[in-house]
Amino acid sequence: MTGRPLVQLPRLAGQSESEIFFEALARNDAAPTGPAAIAPIDDGSEELLARFVGELAAAFGSRGELLAQRGRILPGARDAVRALAALPGVVQSVLTGTIRPNAVEKLRAFGLDGYFDFEIGGYGSEVYPKGAQLMRSKSRAAEKYGAPSGEVSTVYIGDSTRDVAAALVGGARSVAVATGRSTEGELRAAGAGMVLPDLTDTSAVLGAIRLLVMPSAG
Repeated sequence: MTGRPLVQLPRLAGQSESEIFFEALARNDAAPTGPAAIAPIDDGSEELLARFVGELAAAFGSRGELLAQRGRILPGARDAVRALAALPGVVQSVLTGTIRPNAVEKLRAFGLDGYFDFEIGGYGSEVYPKGAQLMRSKSRAAEKYGAPSGEVSTVYIGDSTRDVAAALVGGARSVAVATGRSTEGELRAAGAGMVLPDLTDTSAVLGAIRLLVMPSAG
């Protein structure tokens, strides 16, 4: 993408693809200002990111068959997604650091893509913090489904303290699942609305969401 070798690796954990990309540029002195640049950083960064996203999607797509072979779906995730999709008035989408084409490929590999509305989601190709992406997703959902944004109840299911923080910033309730790097205690301390050890108990997942959306149900 830049004509420079990747010598210093950026941080990967918890980072979106755009964050990883721009950190890699900075760490490797490859910002678009040198001989291989297409434009000064203020004018060319978005175009360079767009080129990177295209290359990343192509590379990922060429290895798509490996997802089902080497990837895995967390226990209970499929049942939870199906159960939520069956509830009236529920729309599921994704908020992820992965770029949109690759997020779709990941879910398609396990037969889950049909349960999500990808148009209203937030992705790693967008240069916004997750909290801001969540607010944008809420607005997209309200516009698409004809509901005032103030009447859209949003629950963000994630597995990290960063996800919990994004929910707080984005005005959403959060169900934190301790299947990632964050422990149950860390997720509670971060301010998660509900904390689950995993997704294996579908009724617990649905119950947690109901309690957050309709507290009187408890």
